[in-house]
Amino acid sequence: MNQITVSKKFEFSASHRYWRDDWSEQKNKEIFGRCISPYGHGHNYELHVTVKGPIDPQTGMIINLSTLKQLVNEIVVQFDHKFLNLDTPYFKNRIPTTENIALTLFDLIREKLAEVPKIRLYKIRLYERHDIYAEVWES
Repeated sequence: MNQITVSKKFEFSASHRYWRDDWSEQKNKEIFGRCISPYGHGHNYELHVTVKGPIDPQTGMIINLSTLKQLVNEIVVQFDHKFLNLDTPYFKNRIPTTENIALTLFDLIREKLAEVPKIRLYKIRLYERHDIYAEVWES
């Protein structure tokens, strides 16, 4: 049976700080630059979620977009208007780079979508800014 992908965009705002406790302040500054501010800095993130599955012959859809929206929003709300280093459990020991945020979101969304029969998370793309994004896809 043919597979098809469908994508939906989500948005959230969050702040973060790049810092490694096992490095000196100088090394953190050399590697991470201005991103080491103890107050953090924020972004308006744009998340594109792509799911894959067969078309249901009765509905003509692979997933009801309202269902997708509800499931993904249950994850995104954990990140929205948060200081990721302190307000989420995901970045206590992991630097919240765009790459790490994308990996975390991918794992959480994939787990959540396991509730939907025949649907798999195919890919996510997380924009930090209009010209910077990270992608994670199933291998």
